[in-house]
Amino acid sequence: MTRFLTVGGGGREHAAVEALHRSGAEIFAAMSTNNPGIGRRAAKVMTVSEMDVEAIVDFALANGVEYAFVGPEAPLGAGIVDSLRDAGVRCASPTKDAARIETSKTFMRELLDTHSIPGNLGHATFHSLDKALDYIKDAPYELVVKPVGLTGGKGVKVQGEHLLSLEDTETYVREIFDQDIGGAGVIFEERAIGEEFTLMVFCDGSTIAPMPLVQDHKRAFEGDVGPNTGGMGSYSDADHLLPFIEAEEKDEALTILQKIVDAMASEGCPYVGVMYGQFMLTRDGPRMIEINARFGDPEAMNVLPILSTGFTEICKAMADGTLNEDVQFLNKATVCKYIVPEGYGVKSVSGKPIYVDERGVKDSSAVSYYANVFLKEGVLVTGSSRSVGVVGLGDSIGDAEKNCEKALEHVRGDAIRVRHDIGKADVVKKRVEHMRQVRG
Repeated sequence: MTRFLTVGGGGREHAAVEALHRSGAEIFAAMSTNNPGIGRRAAKVMTVSEMDVEAIVDFALANGVEYAFVGPEAPLGAGIVDSLRDAGVRCASPTKDAARIETSKTFMRELLDTHSIPGNLGHATFHSLDKALDYIKDAPYELVVKPVGLTGGKGVKVQGEHLLSLEDTETYVREIFDQDIGGAGVIFEERAIGEEFTLMVFCDGSTIAPMPLVQDHKRAFEGDVGPNTGGMGSYSDADHLLPFIEAEEKDEALTILQKIVDAMASEGCPYVGVMYGQFMLTRDGPRMIEINARFGDPEAMNVLPILSTGFTEICKAMADGTLNEDVQFLNKATVCKYIVPEGYGVKSVSGKPIYVDERGVKDSSAVSYYANVFLKEGVLVTGSSRSVGVVGLGDSIGDAEKNCEKALEHVRGDAIRVRHDIGKADVVKKRVEHMRQVRG
């Protein structure tokens, strides 16, 4: 039995741990809070800051760990993989240099420019507030405004959606600099019009193996309104495409990711691990919105339950440079809906009991993953972020959505809410119609 270190204690990491456990790994988990789902599967748990690289390396060595899988982006940016590899632990996650594809939005954009990789968007980066304010007055297109560094998926604001005037844009840019959000700098990107989708791949430094396409829902409330969040839910289809995407368009996006992997290898920072590509499908094809150096959350919950190739073997192959591009998934659709505390996205009501009847969820053809929840005197309570992801499986998106809703009946709490519209037929149809209009 292969000994695996896992780092991270969120819903994404719970999904990964379940997949490793299912495929025969012995798990040693390091996480800042004791996720009860991960703890149940682990041979040993260390409760530690995920940024305490030295302590985590010592934990891995003390337990004879052979391989490691790191879930969150922050420890990747801190170089945890470099330290683990120096200690002799093989890693199915990217080094600090490779993780720049997420931790530095400027690095990602300039990599695409330098290597003439298709799908890039217009962009400009500023580390001076005055120069940034000057730029937006005469920008050549509508802007997406982002801090240059990590913001947990919550720092992006778009002109015409969140920023409705020049004054709104100036106010947000000042906020980024004044509060040092995501590092002292801002990147402006060309606003792309279309439908967003996620394509994740496994990678061993050269070979990539694609996962099913997923569409996430960032807005806090039904009808795609409210503030951006870390993701309220997501869905995938049984054919591993999405209803508004053609197979050729998926292939275009896959080609872009392969070229990025090739470019990183040529620059001396080969990419190993899960790569998350977020794209906008436009009238001119897929355009690169962002890349993450790890699984998406909640998208990991869509793809890992239907993974039929053993995740343990995939991780070992990524770490060892022997990945087979033909990774297999069941032909099932999935719909994930995140249960979150009241106020999530603005000011969460936390510390409230939440009850999950896991047997009832399973009997509904669904699975559940614990995220930001805690055991307090034997009772599960909510934190300030997303609480539990519930994923329905089915032969179609409609079936998966119905199973997800049945499963949600087995989760109770006093101060929780869900975006029930995710995966419903009218919402999916709206996406298809929007893409038809975009194509003209």
